[in-house]
Amino acid sequence: MLSSTAGKRATLTDTQQVSHATGALATRKVWLPKFVYDGLPWFYLAAGIAAFLTTLYISEWFWVLPHYLLFSAACIHFGVVVLHRRRRRPDDESC
Repeated sequence: MLSSTAGKRATLTDTQQVSHATGALATRKVWLPKFVYDGLPWFYLAAGIAAFLTTLYISEWFWVLPHYLLFSAACIHFGVVVLHRRRRRPDDESC
């Protein structure tokens, strides 16, 4: 009754193969040029402010208004978080 823990390698189903490939794509590091990397938080802030200001000019599209507000809040929040994380000192472990 000898058994080997190495055994046969398990094969992945089609669904597992797709999720494995998608996970590898999502966690892969992406290289951006420096000017794009530096401008990304400012782009998020500008997009959020622009989306918020466009809500002032929507007159009859009531179904669009909550989407614009959510998008603007998410962009502004994400831009502030990215700026905060880039500007903190390396010895600051509060965040």
